[in-house]
Amino acid sequence: MSDLPSAKQAVIDLVERLEDDVSFEDIIYELYVLEKIQRGLKDAEEGRVVSHKEAKQQLGRWLK
Repeated sequence: MSDLPSAKQAVIDLVERLEDDVSFEDIIYELYVLEKIQRGLKDAEEGRVVSHKEAKQQLGRWLK
């Protein structure tokens, strides 16, 4: 079972950490980054990962 907070709680925690004068654009960016981090953690938790060696091989093929 996931130890990640709910999306709502993650957003509340994020907003509470931001400065009072933060822009909407900055908030949207922070939410985007938070979502990508949460997605990556969930993927790792569910075993959807590759080794460092495999990642280097895939990047090598893609960057040719």
